[in-house]
Amino acid sequence: MRRLSPPAIFRRSAVSFTLVFAVLGLLTVLWSFASPLMSVPDESAHAIRAASVAQGQLLGNSSGQQSEQSVVTVPGYIADLRAQECYAHDAAAPAACAPGVDAGDTQLRQAETSAGNYNPVYYLFVGLPTLLLSGAPAIYGMRILSGLIGVAFLASALQAAGRLGKPKWPLAAGYVAITPMVLFLNASINPNALEIAAAAAFFMNTCVAFEKYRTLSDVKINIIMVAVSGAALANTRPVSLLWLALAAAAVVLAYGFRPLLPILRDRLSQAMIVLLGLSCAFSLAWLVIADSFKSLLGDPVDLAPDTAAAIMFDRTFDYVSGYVGVMGWLDTPLPAGVYMFWHLLMGAVLLTGLSARPVRGRFGVYLLVVAVLVVPPVMQAQVIQSLGWIWQGRYLLALVVMLLLACGVAFRFHSFPSSPWARGAAKWLLGGAVAAHGFAFVYTLRRYTVGIQDTVRWNEMFHPAWQPPFTWQLLTVAYFLVLLVGAVLVYRQLFAPALASGRKEHREPAVAAD
Repeated sequence: MRRLSPPAIFRRSAVSFTLVFAVLGLLTVLWSFASPLMSVPDESAHAIRAASVAQGQLLGNSSGQQSEQSVVTVPGYIADLRAQECYAHDAAAPAACAPGVDAGDTQLRQAETSAGNYNPVYYLFVGLPTLLLSGAPAIYGMRILSGLIGVAFLASALQAAGRLGKPKWPLAAGYVAITPMVLFLNASINPNALEIAAAAAFFMNTCVAFEKYRTLSDVKINIIMVAVSGAALANTRPVSLLWLALAAAAVVLAYGFRPLLPILRDRLSQAMIVLLGLSCAFSLAWLVIADSFKSLLGDPVDLAPDTAAAIMFDRTFDYVSGYVGVMGWLDTPLPAGVYMFWHLLMGAVLLTGLSARPVRGRFGVYLLVVAVLVVPPVMQAQVIQSLGWIWQGRYLLALVVMLLLACGVAFRFHSFPSSPWARGAAKWLLGGAVAAHGFAFVYTLRRYTVGIQDTVRWNEMFHPAWQPPFTWQLLTVAYFLVLLVGAVLVYRQLFAPALASGRKEHREPAVAAD
């Protein structure tokens, strides 16, 4: 009997940008519909900011006092978005209390936002749907546009990982880094999501440029993406310039200084360095002139900065769950099984990076580990007396994603297992990833359809108080189907005989020596 071969997309060994973009894009779109409007922290502030920038108001009106919100001009239905937050901070409250968005209320009026003096670049793009649509369709349009921009950078990061000489460990680390929280944020109106995706793309494309410095003409698209992703990263959140500097330093530590001279001599690289430099200069100028840190909201705490730093250092591991997923307005922790699965994977990736050889590859990992430990205490200590305790796990997620990718890059010279046992274990891990991602999705839907209550069981979801567009049932089925397709593609990528280039994996002599 003739054996049927799988469809072509499942036989591909290359890391196709189009396929990765399609899978992650579909997951992002499904999340954007599954999450009620304004269900992500500070989403209303960012939506108002995006609509005002689209109207041409690059900077909100404010006296410049700490914690004072800026006043901007937006369509009426955007100005009323805070009414959608009636269920925020209460996991037992379903989203049914949220009023409808009046698509007819397009008269311009004033609204307040805590993001009124943030860098306008992200908002300039994300606010475009408000010029073409109104009401809920405009909000979903902003979400989807923001998400697809982020997905493009995530796909670029994974494609760049596939271009390394030994790409399988970096790819595996990259897929581990795409946690439920990354997808949840990416489906919202929040520059934090673009920051995470752009940081991943900048780090991985820079790694490709450094590894392929002898043949830069073969990696022109990666060199361009270094500048594009770096420019996007620099112009997302006020702290993003620090992530950019740490990413560049980590790559240099991992690969050494030898690739720098050929890169600096390359014409395309020179042009991209100028572009990146101008983007960073604009970001820094905006940060200083607009004083973006002054818009942060919080309640002052009378505590010495060194004491606050010590407390934050003690709480380091309390924020790890935020890298995996704390949904809603930090009111919906995911089930313990989801955390256990991702903590296991993230711990394993970190262990590979810390034990990798050659030793030089670890230097970038060491830098990022220190940054993950030190940055939160230092930053929180600076604002404790003016803003109080404001730190959230998601604030560090861009750095955590880069750390996981750096571990994969450091470990890439170790053989990727391909025995029957390894393939079987990989199938179980991918099945676990599908289950963990899917469970996080359904659990978040449960929180909004019926609320998380001790007296409410799963069967109550079939009599929901709130329904997302297309119903939670259809969204859930679609989400699991896309996850399954993605898992099959990942398996084919990791266990194909030769990945991406069609050549046997090789050792890059310039970066392999201790």
